[in-house]
Amino acid sequence: MSDRHYYQSLTRSMVAWVAVVALAPLLACAVMLGYQFHTAYRAKVVEHLEELVLKHTQQVGAFLRESAAELRVLADLTPFSSLTDDGALGGLLATMQKEHGGVFVDLGLVNAAGALVSYAGPYRLGRADYADSPWFAAAQKGEVTISDVFLGLRGLPHFVVAVRRAHDGQEYILRSTIDFAAFNKLVENIGQGATGQAFILSARGELQTTPKRGLQTDAPFLRRKIWSGTGDAPAMAADQVMVFTHESPASGHRVLYVAATLKGGDWALVYQQDEADAFASLYRARVLAIVIVAVGAVLVFVAAWWLARRMVGRIATADAERDLLNDQVIEAGKLASVGELAAGIAHEINNPVAIMMEEAGWVTDILTDDDYGTPENMAEMRRALDQIRLQGTRCKEITYKLLSFARKTDERIKELDLNALVAEMAELSDKRARYVNVHIKTDLAENLPHVAGSPSELQQLVLNLVNNAMDAMEKNGGDLTLATRLAGDHVELVVSDTGHGIPKAVAARIFEPFFTTKAVGKGTGLGLSICYGIVKKLGGEITVESAPEQGATFRISLPSAGYPEPQAPAAPSGPNASSAGPEKP
Repeated sequence: MSDRHYYQSLTRSMVAWVAVVALAPLLACAVMLGYQFHTAYRAKVVEHLEELVLKHTQQVGAFLRESAAELRVLADLTPFSSLTDDGALGGLLATMQKEHGGVFVDLGLVNAAGALVSYAGPYRLGRADYADSPWFAAAQKGEVTISDVFLGLRGLPHFVVAVRRAHDGQEYILRSTIDFAAFNKLVENIGQGATGQAFILSARGELQTTPKRGLQTDAPFLRRKIWSGTGDAPAMAADQVMVFTHESPASGHRVLYVAATLKGGDWALVYQQDEADAFASLYRARVLAIVIVAVGAVLVFVAAWWLARRMVGRIATADAERDLLNDQVIEAGKLASVGELAAGIAHEINNPVAIMMEEAGWVTDILTDDDYGTPENMAEMRRALDQIRLQGTRCKEITYKLLSFARKTDERIKELDLNALVAEMAELSDKRARYVNVHIKTDLAENLPHVAGSPSELQQLVLNLVNNAMDAMEKNGGDLTLATRLAGDHVELVVSDTGHGIPKAVAARIFEPFFTTKAVGKGTGLGLSICYGIVKKLGGEITVESAPEQGATFRISLPSAGYPEPQAPAAPSGPNASSAGPEKP
C-alpha cells in the first residue's frame, strides 16, 4: 500500500471512529427520547379523545334518557281523555316544545292494534297504522322504547320515543318523534383537525347520524369490531371506551377509531380521524428531530473530517521525519558494520600487498644486473609483473565490495536476487569470520523468485544479522548458516548460529532501539532494530527462535516479486570484444 493510500485509509478510519463515538450517544438519546415522547404524546392524544367520546356519549345518553323521562311523566300525569283528544294533545305538544326547544316534533297515541288514535304535530298522518313498524313491536315489549333512526311514512330520517300506558284494561302507546336535526347536532360538532368526525352507529351497522364531513366509514368492520361479544353484545362495558386503528379501504389511510356504547349497548358513538391528522404535531416534531439529528450528524462528520485531516497531516510529517531519522540510523549502522569488517579486510589486503612488495623488490634486483635483458630475466620479470597485477586486482575487488557496501543507502525499490545478495554478503564477511574462528555455510534454494527491495538496505539487513551472529560466537567460534527457501508466496531467509543463544526474558526486547546485552562500548543496540525496520518497510516479518547455549535462528519472510524473465545473452560487438572488468567504485 502506498503512503497516499495509507494516509487516506487512516483518515477514513479516524473519521469513522470519531463519527461513531460522537453519533452513537446522540442517536441513542434521539431514539430513546423520541420513543418516550412518541409514546407519551400518543397516549395523551388518545386519552384526550377517550375523554371527549365518553363525555359526549354521556351527553347523548342523557338527552335520550331525558326525552324518554319527559314522555313518561306526560303519559303518567295527563288524563287519558286529554291524550285521546287531538286539541288537548296539541296543547301538551306546544308546552313540551316551549320547554325543550322543539326537540319533540309531534305526539301521538297508538292503540294495541297499532292504529293511531290521536295525533298532534306538523304532519297529516290521519289514522296511520304502525302495526308493522319495528319500533311498535319493540314498544309493546318494554316500558320505554327508543327506536333506531328510520325514514318512516314521511320519508325523512327520524326516530321515535315511546312509552306504554294502560287504560280500562287496554294497552296504549304514547309516542313522540324526536327532531333529527337537533339530535344530529349533538355529535356532528365533535371532532378536531381536518378529518376528525363523530357519528352514531347501531348494532345492525346502520348510521344513526350523518357524519359532518361526509367521510366514508367502514360500517361492517365497525359493527364486527364493536359488537364482537357473545350474542352480538358490545365488546366493552357501558362506561368503557374502545380504541383501535384500521386501514380505510376507501382512502388507504390508517384511521384511528374511538368508540363507546349508549342506549343499553344498542348504539355506539364512534369518533373517526386519520392517524396522520390526529398525530400531526407528533409527526412534525419527529421530522424536526430527524432534521436536527441529521444536521448534527453532518456537522460531526465535517468536524471529524477536519480533525482527521489535520491529525493525519501531522502524522505524515512525523512519519517523514521518522523515515529520515531511520535512514540516518541505517547509515550509522552501516558505518558501524564497516568498522567491524575493517580488521578482517585489513588482514585480507595485507597478504596481497606483501606479495606485491616482494615481487617488486625481485624485479628491482633483476634490473640491477648488467645482463637483465636475458630471456630468463625477462620471463621472471613478466611473471613478477603478472603476480603484482593479480594481487592488485585482488585488492581492488576487496576494496570495491567494501566501498560498494559503504555507499549512501539507495532507497529505490528493485527486484533482487536474494541468493546472489546473500552469497555476496557471506563472501564479504568471510574475512572477519575466519578471524573469530566462525565457519560460514550457505544453503541457497535453486530457482528462487526475486524479492522487491532496496539493494543497500537488504545488504544492511543480511550483514547486521551475520555480524550479530558472529558476535554471539566470538569467544568460542562456531557455525553460521545462511539458508534461503520458498514458503508459499514468500521468500524466507534463515540465519542460524551456534552461539550462546538469547535468554527468554531478553528475546521480547531484542528489536527495541538501543537495547543491547553486549558490554559497554561493544554495541549500539541498533543492529536488530534496523533489521526490524527494514523488514517491516518491505512488508515482511522477522522472528527469532532461541534458547540459552543452543544458538539462535532468525527467520525473515519477504513477499515474492515473481520470477525474472529469461534474457538471451548479448552478442559480442566485435571479434576482439571482451567482458568488462569490475565497475570502479
